[in-house]
Amino acid sequence: MTVIDPDTQAGWVPESECEDDAEDMPLSLRLSIADTLTLGNATCGFMAVYFTTTGILIPHLTGSDESGMARHSAATAVILMLLAAVFDLFDGLVARKLRSSPMGAELDNLSDLISFGLAPAYFVLVYGMVADDAYQRVSALAAIVVLLAVVLRLARFSCVTMKDGMFQGMPSPFGALTVVSIVLLELPFVPTLLAIIGVAWLMVSRVEYPKPRGVLAVAMLSWIVAAMGLLAAWAFDAPGGHLLLQTGCALQVVLGAVIPLFATARRVNTFRDNRREARAGQLP
Repeated sequence: MTVIDPDTQAGWVPESECEDDAEDMPLSLRLSIADTLTLGNATCGFMAVYFTTTGILIPHLTGSDESGMARHSAATAVILMLLAAVFDLFDGLVARKLRSSPMGAELDNLSDLISFGLAPAYFVLVYGMVADDAYQRVSALAAIVVLLAVVLRLARFSCVTMKDGMFQGMPSPFGALTVVSIVLLELPFVPTLLAIIGVAWLMVSRVEYPKPRGVLAVAMLSWIVAAMGLLAAWAFDAPGGHLLLQTGCALQVVLGAVIPLFATARRVNTFRDNRREARAGQLP
């Protein structure tokens, strides 16, 4: 029986009827396990912005000299971006194994925009405000370039069909971590700016990147866990922590530069092989 409150005209429905309604609810309105992981991705991205603001930007604006707090907050923000990458990795794996809701792809794009677009772009912006040799307006421009590159990258991903197992352009999680690594390397401002713009270009380029599946997914997860350890060592000022962090960031940047070279070389070799086969087929 349904009881109606005469004042509010709201209906009270027994629990059994609520369960039936939940079963009849359209799939698009129900979250799958993969969707929940995707929302974890978005939450990590938002919290990365929060720690960048409260731990780095606000102390700088208020004239605080607590460098340890800034270091802890920077490490926490980057660790949260790494956690977002873990969520992004697993939501795809879970979606392939289990069912995903029709809005899963849209949720994934929106979450990636927060964690791998807004969060790293904001990190670059704050770097331009707190670094001694940085120019705030130029840093703001670089941050906008990173954000727009991720927006274009995600929009193209939704529209362009690629061959199975490949991405077109640097994946946004990889690009975000490379941008953050460039900032953490503490290079002079101009090389840092040029490197960040280079990563943004790679994200919207047509360079093919393999999807993290199987062994590659395990390697990516292992690298993320190792990066978290390096960040923790640096945050707590462990002996050699800063050197380890710089080494890890340098490896990330080198990897970001080497993969396009291998991809381009493979594409050129494939083109040459196709031309040889075509010429051989034309011979009598």
